[in-house]
Amino acid sequence: MTLNEQIAKQLKELFLTGQWIGTNLNSKQLDDVDLEMANARYESLNTIALLAFHLNYYVEGVINVLKGGTLDIKDKYSFDMSPITSQEEWDIMRESIYRNAEYLVFLVDHMPLSQLTDPFTDEKYGTYFRNLIGILEHSYYHLGQIVLIKKLLNITK
Repeated sequence: MTLNEQIAKQLKELFLTGQWIGTNLNSKQLDDVDLEMANARYESLNTIALLAFHLNYYVEGVINVLKGGTLDIKDKYSFDMSPITSQEEWDIMRESIYRNAEYLVFLVDHMPLSQLTDPFTDEKYGTYFRNLIGILEHSYYHLGQIVLIKKLLNITK
């Protein structure tokens, strides 16, 4: 298995199917979250919906680059989510996250191995490898937050 295939496999496990860390974003953490829980605030913590939006924001940005586009995302906008006011909007958002994760996995799995050492749009951002590993680390961090927020919200019910 090549390095990019290994990264793709880990992205798939993190977002969609995995059990390596005992959970994944899709079926283990977001599928049972309804609109009320998604928008519920526990003290000063971010909501589950906002964290899910934040993760998807970066995935979409990396997808654009992997498709040959520009890096258009900015950290300062990564939490600029419009309010989610219906269950349908929340369902659509979750499905968008899953579709984007599947597409990211596909793109990484099929990228030329040599591309991992190329600059990620600009040398100041490091290599494709650095950015893909960064997406994994960043997403695991926020997945952990989602897990803890769900537990805290369930305790306070």
